[in-house]
This record gives sequence, C-alpha cells and structure tokens, in this order.
Amino acid sequence: MFQEVFRKVLYGFFTLFGVVTAVFFLFNILPGDPARMLLDERQDAELLENVRKKYGFDESLGMQYFYYLNDVSPISFHSKEKGKYSCLQSHDYSVLLKVDLGDTNLVLKSPYLRQSFQKNGKPVSRIIAETLPNTAILASVAIGISLLFGVLLGVLSSLYKDRFFDRFIAVVSTVGMSVPSFLSAIVFAWVFGFVLKRYTGLNMTGSLYEVDDFGEGIYIQLKNLILPALVLGIRPLAVVIQLMRNSLLEVLHQDYIRTAKAKGLSSFQMIKRHALKNALNPVVTAISGWFASMLAGAVFVEYVFNWNGLGKEIVDALNTLDQPVIMGAVLVIACLFVLINILVDVMYSWLDPKVRLS
Repeated sequence: MFQEVFRKVLYGFFTLFGVVTAVFFLFNILPGDPARMLLDERQDAELLENVRKKYGFDESLGMQYFYYLNDVSPISFHSKEKGKYSCLQSHDYSVLLKVDLGDTNLVLKSPYLRQSFQKNGKPVSRIIAETLPNTAILASVAIGISLLFGVLLGVLSSLYKDRFFDRFIAVVSTVGMSVPSFLSAIVFAWVFGFVLKRYTGLNMTGSLYEVDDFGEGIYIQLKNLILPALVLGIRPLAVVIQLMRNSLLEVLHQDYIRTAKAKGLSSFQMIKRHALKNALNPVVTAISGWFASMLAGAVFVEYVFNWNGLGKEIVDALNTLDQPVIMGAVLVIACLFVLINILVDVMYSWLDPKVRLS
C-alpha cells in the first residue's frame, strides 16, 4: 500500500510540474509589461527599471521560469550576490530551514506565490487564504446536497426501474447535466431571489460574510449559501443519481444478493447491509472528481451570486490581468486536484478490497 501511495504522489508531483510550466509560459507570452502593471499610474523610466530588476523581469524568459520554480518549490536555492532576484527579499512565506552553501543558500520554505499586481502588492497567498475557504464551504455544501439526494433518488430509481418515477428522474437528470451552471445561476437568482423573494427571503446576490448596515462588524449570512450551493450541486446531483441507479442495479443481480434475498431479508435490509456499500464505488469516484472540479468550476456561480470565493477572485484577476493571482490560484486548484485524487484512490480500495491502487 505504501509503495502504491508513493507512486501516486510521484505522479502527482510530475503533474504539478507540468501545470506550473504550462501556466507560467501561457501567461508570460501574453502582451503587457508586468512592471507597468505592478506600478499602475506611478511610471517613470528609472522606477520601471528598478522594479524590473527587483522582480527579475529584466532576465530572459528561461531565467524567469527558473525563478518562478524556485519560488513555488518548498526547496529552493538563493544566490547571495547583490542585485539578483530572490524571494528572500519578501516576507510572504515562512522559512523552515536555511543552509549556507557558500555563494548560495539552500532554503526549506513554504511556497511563495508572489504579490498581486493590482491590490497594492498584497501577497497572493493571503488572497487565496481569504477566498479559498468560502469556495470550499460552497463546494462542500453542494456536494453534500448532491450526495444525499443523489444516493436516495438513485436507490429509489433502481427499485422502481422502468416505472414512471424512474423515467421522470431520468429526464430531470438529463436536463440537470445539460444546462450550463451560469444559466442555472441566473435563473435561480432571478426566480428565487427576485420574483419569489417575499416567500423565500433569499437574496439575488451575497456572500457568506456581510457587513451590517452600521459598519459595526461582520456577520455570517447562511441564507446566501442556499442558492449558489443548489446551483452548483445540480450537475453532480444528476450524475450521482444515474451512477447510483446503474451501479445498484448491477449489484442487485449478483449471487450474494440472491442469497440474501433467499434468506428472507427485506429490500431495505438487503440494500443497507449488502448492496449499498459496493454500489457506492463509482459514486465516490465521481464525487471526488466533481468536488475538485467545483473548486475550479465555481467561477461562474460565484460571479453571478457575488460570492466572495476563489472563483470570483480569478474572474476579477482575469479582468485586470493580475497574473500572479491567476497563476497562484490555478496552481492551488491543481494541488487540490492531485491531493483529492490520491485520497479517493485510497478510499476506493477501502470500499472494495479487490481494487488496488494503480
């Protein structure tokens, strides 16, 4: 088991290396001068030159790529030569160990994601730390809704196979998978947050934390979570229903289920004790993928509902060409993808001992 997990971690490392490389070159071949973006209105030739030298923008693209790898890597090397770019000039990371190697320092540190071009040099790591929890809460609630109702409706659909209820759920699932999230978000916000507001009490837009009318403090507004979580959970709900139905139908035709039925167990006991656990394997795999996707796919939902999460932050950064924020957010999401996939593989092998990590 340890060797298999290690191999997965190694594959994940190479995946992240590919993501870092692709993201860096994608955003650094775009037109625009990073130094000018960083300075905004405060531009003169001498200041621009100092900023380019300080952040390594005056170096070749290959050297800038090495600097970026060095910044995001937990293990990095830093020259002691004055005038050379080094993230050690910043304090937006924590140093765990520093080893003197003569002209170079070997540093064990937390990844350095640099500073925003547009938010007065605010560290990207702090921006992500402030917005990612909101997105994680939104995605978790959406997954919880889709898993709870998806498994229940999937079980019912398998028990009433080819009847009206089963066909109705199939149609609803197809529609749920087909409608884009941004369209669902607009419809839900308008219907439940505007047309039916007097009955629902819900707002068209709003985040988890809001400032009161007198500016005396920040309070949690849980009702603002309802609509975006429902919209974000529609597509995984449709997938879970169909996966659960098909998987359970397959399991119910196994020999051990026939044996359990012959012993006189009711349908409820048979599903609860024997069929449900094995039928959950494809559901767990799908849910894991959807959870990771939600962290990236919540962009449109957060933007429509004005939910202050990482998705909305990415849209704002794209609008203002804030490259460090975009690159840092994509890298963090990629890390979460890899981590979740590893955890799911372990969970999958636990649910079905016949399955081994591969």
